[in-house]
Amino acid sequence: MSSGFANNVQAKAQEIAKEDYEKAKVLLSDAARSGAYLYPFRGIVYFLTHKSLWKPFSSRVLPVLGLTAGVFASMFFFTYLPQLAILVFVNGPFAVVTTVVLILNESSTLVNIISRNFLLQDALLDTFDGTLVARNATEVVSEGRQLKSGNDPIGRLGKIVKSPFEKFTPKALVRYVMYLPLNFIPVVGTVIFILLQGRARGTSVHGRYFQLKGWSSSQQRDWLERHTGPYTTFGTIATILEMVPVLSMFFAFTNTVGAALWAADIEQRNTQMTQGTAPNLRESAKKAE
Repeated sequence: MSSGFANNVQAKAQEIAKEDYEKAKVLLSDAARSGAYLYPFRGIVYFLTHKSLWKPFSSRVLPVLGLTAGVFASMFFFTYLPQLAILVFVNGPFAVVTTVVLILNESSTLVNIISRNFLLQDALLDTFDGTLVARNATEVVSEGRQLKSGNDPIGRLGKIVKSPFEKFTPKALVRYVMYLPLNFIPVVGTVIFILLQGRARGTSVHGRYFQLKGWSSSQQRDWLERHTGPYTTFGTIATILEMVPVLSMFFAFTNTVGAALWAADIEQRNTQMTQGTAPNLRESAKKAE
């Protein structure tokens, strides 16, 4: 009887594993077809080759660099050994590496919370809107702010008439703390932790775009659920890039540029993600109005 129960449990576990595998395969397929994984890198290239987008970045370099250096140095000095002492029991020799990865993630999260709420919010907003203007997506930008005449995409940005990016919420902080124990699982746990952070990050990268489009919470949720793979991929790569010490601020701006390039392609229906889905959402948005 016990062997029959064990066989049933094993069969159920295999069934669940197969379902999860199929779901993962679909998500990866969607991410690959959308090309979302390329946009963080496209953002780097586009930002470096378009000096007109540098003004918001250059105006915040010194204060954010000081903040970044202070946070990373403090975290490594005060928390490396205590966290290493804990992780060494579960990760063994890999603890040296996983502790560094954990502290990089913790430090980048702290820098993001402080900088995005107090130092970078307006600059990132201008960078996102300016990139859309540079990509000739002026119609959607004009829904959220006044636009001036001229050739400089940043110089054309006028008064904001729609709320900017959402700030870091307590819910996001609670979720981050909840996932921290995953780092106790050797190697795999750290990878899963970063993927979960990437998934959470992915849901916010187009917050400004959704605001400009006037989509309701249900419309945003529907869009994100339909495209979980692409947004998780983008968010994961963006998270990893912003974990790089000193360069985290630079990548915060290039990731914003990448997200805006992606939004411009969606708006111009120049991506497979817009086949069938975006028009439906546009119709829903019009009905909501």
